[in-house]
Amino acid sequence: MTDFDAIVVGSGMSGGWVAKELSERGLKVLVLERGRNIDPAEDYTDQKTPWEIAETDPLTDEEEEEYHIQKSVYAFSKVNKKLWVKDTEHPYETAPGTDYIWRRGYHLGGRSIMWARQSYRFAPLDFEANAQDGYGVDWPVRYDDIAPWYDYVENFAGISGSKEGLEQLPDGDFLPPFELNCMEKKVKAAIEERWPERKMITGRAAHLREARDHHKKLGRVQCQVRSRCENGCVFGGYFSAVSATLPAARRTGNATIVTDAIVHSVDYDPQTKRITGVKVIDSNTMQRRTYTAKLVFLNASAIASAGILMNSADEENPNGLANRSDQLGRNLMDHVTGARAQAVFNDFPDSYYFGRRPNGIYIPRYVNIGGQDQDFVRGFGYQGSARRVGWNSDIPGIGQDLKEKNRDPGPWIFWLTGFGEVLPDENSRMTLHPTKTDKWGVPIPVMDARYGENEEKMMRKASKDAAEMLKAAGGRIIYSSEDDFGLSAPGNTIHEMGTARMGRDPMTSVLNKWNQAHDIDNLFMTDGAFMTSSACQNPSLTYMAFSARAANYATDLFEQGVFS
Repeated sequence: MTDFDAIVVGSGMSGGWVAKELSERGLKVLVLERGRNIDPAEDYTDQKTPWEIAETDPLTDEEEEEYHIQKSVYAFSKVNKKLWVKDTEHPYETAPGTDYIWRRGYHLGGRSIMWARQSYRFAPLDFEANAQDGYGVDWPVRYDDIAPWYDYVENFAGISGSKEGLEQLPDGDFLPPFELNCMEKKVKAAIEERWPERKMITGRAAHLREARDHHKKLGRVQCQVRSRCENGCVFGGYFSAVSATLPAARRTGNATIVTDAIVHSVDYDPQTKRITGVKVIDSNTMQRRTYTAKLVFLNASAIASAGILMNSADEENPNGLANRSDQLGRNLMDHVTGARAQAVFNDFPDSYYFGRRPNGIYIPRYVNIGGQDQDFVRGFGYQGSARRVGWNSDIPGIGQDLKEKNRDPGPWIFWLTGFGEVLPDENSRMTLHPTKTDKWGVPIPVMDARYGENEEKMMRKASKDAAEMLKAAGGRIIYSSEDDFGLSAPGNTIHEMGTARMGRDPMTSVLNKWNQAHDIDNLFMTDGAFMTSSACQNPSLTYMAFSARAANYATDLFEQGVFS
C-alpha cells in the first residue's frame, strides 16, 4: 500500500501543471515543495504603494551579502527579496575558469511567481534543428506532436498575443494583444520596410487581457496593467502556479501539498526497476521521512531534478539513477545574451502612453530559417520596448523656471536585447560536489558551463543588427554592445535546461518522447531538464505543454494498471 498514487517534486511552472492534470484525472497526488507556503494576501506586495513599503530603499550590508547573486536579477528588490533564495543559505560552486548565475526562489509556486511571462511556442524548425545540423541528439517528437498541447495550456493559462502567420513563431490560442505605443509602431514600420523578412510584434505574454469563464472560476481577473508583477499579483492577472494550476488541483480534492519539504533523494527497487518513494527533509525541523507512491514526477528545476537523481546513486547505479546514457547533468543550456542597443528618438514630443503595460515588443528569429545563411547555426530574437524618459528633477533651474522645465517628459528611448540559442554540449554540465553539502546535508551542485564560438558569432551579429535597426528608424544610438561586446554569464537569463534530455536512444538520452525515463518506467521529468535543444524563445510555455502531455500519458498508463 502506497501513501499516494503519484508524487510531484516541485510546485512551480511545470510541477503545478502535472499536479493539476493528475489530480483532475482522479489520482491521489502529493506535491512536495522545498520552500515555504505562499499566501497572496499576506506575501504579495503589489497592492501597496512604493512609499508604503520603502521600495527604493537600498539593501543593507547584510542583505547585500545574503543575496549577492540574486540581487542582480532585473526583478529583485528590497521589497520582494523574500521571493528569492538567500545565497548564503543555498550555495553552489562553479568549475575553475567558469561562471554560472543560478537565480532561484524556494516557495510555493517557485519562479512562476517571478517570471517575465514571455510565452512563445517552439517552431517546427526548432524540433528538427539537432537532426539537421548534427548538434545534440534528435528530438523524439515534432511540432505536430506538441501543437495540441500548446493549444491546451494557452487556453487555460491565458496568453495575450497577435496572430502573425510566421513559420518560425507559430500562432496560438491567444487573448487580445497589448497595443504597441506610438514609438514602437514607428520603429516597427521602419524595420519591416527596410527588412521585409523581419517582423516586430507585441510580446506574447501570460496576462489576461480578458478573463474567460474558466479563469474566473479560479478567481482570476483581467490584468490591471500596473506592471508590478515582480511583487506578485493578487488579481491573478498573470499566470502562476499559485493563481491557476495549484488551485485547479486543490479543487479536485485529490491534491495534498506539503511545503518546507526538501527532497534529498528517491528510493529505487532494483528488482522492479522502479521508484518506490521519495526521501524528504523538513527544512525547519530537519526531521526526515519517506513518502511512497506508484508514480513520481521530478519538477524541481533542471539543476535540482538532476541533482536528486545523482544523489540517489546506489551500487548498481553509481553515477545516479536513470543514467545508463551518462547524460544526466550534461548539456546544461541557457539562452545567451549580450547583444544590446539603445537609441534616443525625438519623435512624438506631444505623446505619452497610458498605463504600465506588462510586456514589450518581440522581434522573432529571422536568420537561418529557410537554410543556412550565416556563419553560425541556429538563431536569435529580440525583446525590447520604447518609453519616454521620466520627468527629470535634476534639470538646472529653481522656482518657476524649474517647474516649467519639468512639465514635460524627456525624449523617447528604445532598447533592444538579443536572446540567442545555446547549442547542446555534453561538456557543459552540472555535478554534485563530492564533499560539500548545504546545511540540510544535501550535496551542493557544481556548474561547469561555457559558451562557444557559435554563441559569440551569433551575439556579434545580433549586436550589429540591433544598432542598424534603431538607426534605420531614425534613432540616435546612445549604447551599442558592438562597442562594448561581451557575452552574458551562463544562467543569466534564468532558463536553465537540458540536464536529462529526451531522445530516441536510451544510450544517448535519459528520457523518451513522453518525458519518461528510459530505465525507470514510473519516473517522469517535465521541468527544463528534458529539453533536447534550447531554441531562442523563452521556454516556459514549452515546459507547460510537455508537462500536460506527459501527465496525461502517465495517467493513461496508471489506469491501465501498468504501475500496479
